[in-house]
Amino acid sequence: MTVLSHPNDGAGGGGRAHASGSTGRAPMSTARRPARPAGALVPGSGAGAGGHSGTPVEMVELSCQFGNIRALDGFSLAIGPGELLALLGPSGCGKTTALRVLAGFEAPIGGQVLVDGQDVVGVPAQKRNMGMVFQGYSLFPNMTVLENVAFGLRLRKVGTAQRRARAMNLLEMVELADRSGHYPHELSGGQQQRVALARALAIEPRVLLLDEPLSALDAKVRAQLREHIRSLQKRLVITTVFVTHDQDEALSLADRVAVMRQGRLEQVATPAELYNRPETPFVAEFVGTMNRLPGRALGPGRVEVLGREVEARNLPGSVAAGALVDVLLRPEEITVVAAPGARGIVSSVTFRGAQSRLDVLLSADLLVKVDLPSSAASALPAGSGVEVALASDNVLVDPARQTISLAEEPV
Repeated sequence: MTVLSHPNDGAGGGGRAHASGSTGRAPMSTARRPARPAGALVPGSGAGAGGHSGTPVEMVELSCQFGNIRALDGFSLAIGPGELLALLGPSGCGKTTALRVLAGFEAPIGGQVLVDGQDVVGVPAQKRNMGMVFQGYSLFPNMTVLENVAFGLRLRKVGTAQRRARAMNLLEMVELADRSGHYPHELSGGQQQRVALARALAIEPRVLLLDEPLSALDAKVRAQLREHIRSLQKRLVITTVFVTHDQDEALSLADRVAVMRQGRLEQVATPAELYNRPETPFVAEFVGTMNRLPGRALGPGRVEVLGREVEARNLPGSVAAGALVDVLLRPEEITVVAAPGARGIVSSVTFRGAQSRLDVLLSADLLVKVDLPSSAASALPAGSGVEVALASDNVLVDPARQTISLAEEPV
């Protein structure tokens, strides 16, 4: 791997920018290497570097610690060949540490990193044949765009004509061939990050690692660069791991999204499944907007909320009938109709183009967010009385209640 910077990691480690070949902390050859856990996903075989079906990657029971901080705690995840997987989670959840262990910049105290079926724990970063793009552009200021892209090839002693041709081909892919003779300071932020992406791809890596590469860019440039990354990734069929804390970025870019929490995998699923069928309250509230409404357990898999009995897909059997629980609902899973004198009062309306979001007060301390077509929302200005109803037959429940309702009764 050609490394042009070694940025700080939220869980520890980091350093100053340097030229190439750095491995960060030396991998520990004595790390515990457990067998693959029963039931673990086994990706298909890939073609390896330069192939057309990507390279399978699997992290097995990884543990990583910095002082008293357990950055990874038995973390396991399989990534299919040619897949673009996003690691998503709040700051400090371990997502960047997982990426750095995969890259070889951090040494796990236990676990395996399997690349195309081979454990690379103990293999230096520069020998793993992975390309990496950091949040900072990390371009050499004294080199032209073309020289920056060709830098890794020069280290591999690729001939001048060949590395120039490969670098120019990649610059054409990222639509910067006409900037090949420019220097980094002459480019915009988005252009610099496209150069960094081209440089990472120039060495024909088996795996591409992206560590929040879009976070320093404005919204419009981020959207454009997302399209560049996805287009290139699909064209080259390269296994890609993308770290982000931006849920919109993860959902719009990835084939699957892995949500992390406290060094562990909370859920991995397609963007649609993650949004529509979150498995835990944490995932539900981290990915998208979620309302909490007080409800009552009615027995195995059933709950009452907003005056209706519905299926609760995750209600534990240990929760007794009659117990008060929180019911989690998306803004689009709630409907409202005008009803003067009703308990619900529209407190604000936020226009969002085709849709508008209503904040509706159901009690002094219970507010719900409801998404409606803007044409319908226009008839419900702030101060309108509304009846609130459920638009879903299957809900997620959190027995660990956080809501407070009047007289401790479901609404």
